[in-house]
Amino acid sequence: MQRKMRRFNEIESNQMKIESMKSLRTLLYVLSLVLLLASCTEKKVYKIGVAQCSKGPWREKVNQEMLAAQHLYEHDVKVSIANSVDDPDLQAHLIDSLAQTDIDLMVVAPYEDVQIINEAIARVLKAGIPVVSFDRKTSADYTAFIGGNNVEAGYIVGQYIASMVRGRNQPKGKKPLVVEITGLLSSTPALERHRGFESAMKALPEVEYVCRISDWSSDASCNIVTQLIDSLRRSDASQLDNTFVFCHNDGMATGVYKAVVEQDVEGRIKDILTGRPYERENPLLGFVVTPDNVDLVITEASELMKQNDDLVTIHDKLEDSMVLYDTQHKVLIGSFVTIAVLILAIIMILFALRLTKKNIRKRQNMNVEQTLFYTDASNRRLHEIFVTPTEEMPAPKSQDMLFAEQLNEAILKNMSNPNLKMDDLGEEMGLSRVQLYRKVKAITGQTPVELLRQMRLQQAYALLASTTKTVAEIAYEVGFGTPGYFSTCFKKQFGKYPTELRAE
Repeated sequence: MQRKMRRFNEIESNQMKIESMKSLRTLLYVLSLVLLLASCTEKKVYKIGVAQCSKGPWREKVNQEMLAAQHLYEHDVKVSIANSVDDPDLQAHLIDSLAQTDIDLMVVAPYEDVQIINEAIARVLKAGIPVVSFDRKTSADYTAFIGGNNVEAGYIVGQYIASMVRGRNQPKGKKPLVVEITGLLSSTPALERHRGFESAMKALPEVEYVCRISDWSSDASCNIVTQLIDSLRRSDASQLDNTFVFCHNDGMATGVYKAVVEQDVEGRIKDILTGRPYERENPLLGFVVTPDNVDLVITEASELMKQNDDLVTIHDKLEDSMVLYDTQHKVLIGSFVTIAVLILAIIMILFALRLTKKNIRKRQNMNVEQTLFYTDASNRRLHEIFVTPTEEMPAPKSQDMLFAEQLNEAILKNMSNPNLKMDDLGEEMGLSRVQLYRKVKAITGQTPVELLRQMRLQQAYALLASTTKTVAEIAYEVGFGTPGYFSTCFKKQFGKYPTELRAE
């Protein structure tokens, strides 16, 4: 019996040594990982996806300005631009593709107000990504809008034409002919410019106003003006000196000029071209380009573009220097950390060896006591008092139940945060965003975003029914950014607005 006990103690002693060595290896591994993370930690980079609708000098200028602006902020910003080249199906696909690249903000210049683009924007918003509508609006919802006041722009051009007409000596009985050539009115800029220009023309009874719809191309505008010149020559050629043409973009203006030159009436037909908290609507300023200031505008624009390119080049060089400095800084810090870790590792190894020997002696004493305890009949009966029968142990919970309870606690704890992201929720759960999505979808049949919105609305319902807090206070408490959006979601979920529930 004693021989067996000695053999048992030797085995136990060896196992304790093996476990101690494993603990030391684990410690060294963890320390190495900490060192690696300390030397490779990167700052948060905010990613912005831009879905442009078409090409052109103006849009290329805007793209360059956005690429330059990404360097103006204290946080690192990365802008990715994709162009659909006037193809709404392609633009919807690009919007979905950009949303899958883990972006923080989407900027969309929609080609037209069509269902396929609106559905793509709705999917981005549903994924928790804010959307900025740029230049053009659609019937889809958006977080903010940035664009020119096109109604005012059209009206200002009409006022400019009025000033030209009123300063001319008109032949008796003849009215000046004003022709507006616009693109398809399915885009908001074209429709708003047309409305502004039309309102100015209605206030000018001394002119004859005609609107012609083109397809934004130079050739189509050229054909319209060619037919207009032919018609005037047949009816009254003198009216050519009394005709004004307003085009909505550079391409159409180029087509008009081509027709005027080809028909040998250059100088007779006049051509005019215009071209933390946040505000949801952000109109851009503009001004009228006339024959008197066009050279100055071109010169200033060219100089600004050159300066912008120079700034981008300077920034790239500075960024290369900063990368080199950052690398050297990390290497230096990593060296100091390595030395500190090695010293700490040596101390912990010595401490672990001492602790291992102590544990071995303690374990040997415990084995002897345990042997005596179980070999004595009276002690066995005492032992049974402290041991709970298996049938009385609590039933184990399923993994899905444990996951659901943990997820419920995480959502309730972070519910009041309107900026809560699925990445943050997944990090607290110890899962990636994809793993969280699949797990929640499999258990509840809902996406994490849908489940979060439903729990927020249920909490709001309970607060509305059991407290005297205002609708706005409750909206903010359960994590909605605005009371209006909260009321819309509440109506969709429960069939009535929060104020209607309160009234009941």
